[in-house]
Amino acid sequence: MAQTNKSRIEAAIKRLRKYNQEHVLQFIDEISPEQKLLLLADVEALDMDMIQELIDQYVVNEPVMELPHEIVPPEVYPAIPTSELKDRYCKARELGERLIAEHKVAAFTVAGGMGTRLNFNGPKGNVPATPVRSKTLFQVFAEGILANQRRYNSIIPWYIMTSPANHDDTVAAFKNNGYFGLDPDNVKLFPQGMMPCFSMDGKILLAEKYEIAKSPDGHGGSLRALYNSGSLEDMARRGVEYISYFQIDNPLVYVVDPLFIGLHALDNAEMSSKAVIKCDPLEKVGNFAIVDGRMTVIEYSDLPDELAYKKLDNGRLAFEFGSIAIHVISRDFVNRINSRGFSLPWHRAIKKVPYIDSSGNLVKPEKTNAIKLETFVFDGLPLAEGSIVFEIDRDEQFGPIKNAQGVDSIESSQRLQIARAARWLQEAGVAIPRNQAGEPDLMIEISPCFALDPHELTHKKSQLRPLKSGDIVYLG
Repeated sequence: MAQTNKSRIEAAIKRLRKYNQEHVLQFIDEISPEQKLLLLADVEALDMDMIQELIDQYVVNEPVMELPHEIVPPEVYPAIPTSELKDRYCKARELGERLIAEHKVAAFTVAGGMGTRLNFNGPKGNVPATPVRSKTLFQVFAEGILANQRRYNSIIPWYIMTSPANHDDTVAAFKNNGYFGLDPDNVKLFPQGMMPCFSMDGKILLAEKYEIAKSPDGHGGSLRALYNSGSLEDMARRGVEYISYFQIDNPLVYVVDPLFIGLHALDNAEMSSKAVIKCDPLEKVGNFAIVDGRMTVIEYSDLPDELAYKKLDNGRLAFEFGSIAIHVISRDFVNRINSRGFSLPWHRAIKKVPYIDSSGNLVKPEKTNAIKLETFVFDGLPLAEGSIVFEIDRDEQFGPIKNAQGVDSIESSQRLQIARAARWLQEAGVAIPRNQAGEPDLMIEISPCFALDPHELTHKKSQLRPLKSGDIVYLG
């Protein structure tokens, strides 16, 4: 065993020296045998050819951004179809429902976050999110999948990208809760990829004498992780062709949306997006645009004010549609952007990163000292050969939980959940008691297993009772 480790160390030193990174092993003689194994595993996992290329392009040199020649608003499928689009929407819904029934659709959740910003100790997916039963986000989505499987007599495999920080706790949450009623064979959990952190001159930093400093490779890395984890191969074996992508923090999301999937498929798109009308011109969401002929999301911080405030002849904002990180992605597209090396562009972020200096001391910098590299999932859009944008009703499908208080908090999300449940019940003919502000004056929670939409709720009208102010109602 000692000889084997010696050979591994020699090979690692030789490999690192080729790229002028041999300092990574400078403390190898000082650390324990167990720590040696940890460090060697870190080093052996590095794709040094790719890392050297990224150092040259993004670390020691700041990439030059080419200014686009043309930025124009995209065409968007409206939330409510025009008379000209009604037939297409009907065909799209029928197609989407058939694709789900034929087991051609999978759900994919990006769930690498921790609940730290919510004052919650654990994976964000374990945060109690619903207003009556305090169901976790994981349970909400699992029930959505179960309900759709029942509706379409289908199997919808669920792929969940965790992070190294929360993977074990996430796996434990699923095991301890019986996979929330799902077949464990149809739930695949895998961790996000990590990237080394670099000094400003391109050296790989150490977090400990035995550990490389690393950071997640961004939500765009979810598409790389699908490929590297074998999940894409698993999809192919199952016959899955379409991936319903959403992030962990939105309990109002439709885990699969037949209309959206059908529109994507009808247009032979490779990656498509849902959009909401922005609250104001400078709302902190990405902006959909056609940039030099390709569908693109422009970060709010990168969109010039003159474009953010630009209006069309009808008085509406030219760039009024914001990205909410809900996509349908074709499996073949994910395979294509990975099969010859990961195609998404990298972005550099200058951060404060604690590190071990050459004397073996831990340094906690007071100012920025390092480069982190990450990718963004929406950067896949310009690479897609076809892409649609589908407008949704914000109040119906978007109630994110990002902050402990205020906007996009658990409290604000639960208000939106209650408001949606009240609208559905009202459409089903149930009178809703309201306060002076016009808001529902009761607490309501509707499980996806009871109803996935108002239409299904209407068919269960006989199970609904009259409501009064102050009621606490759970339909499950």
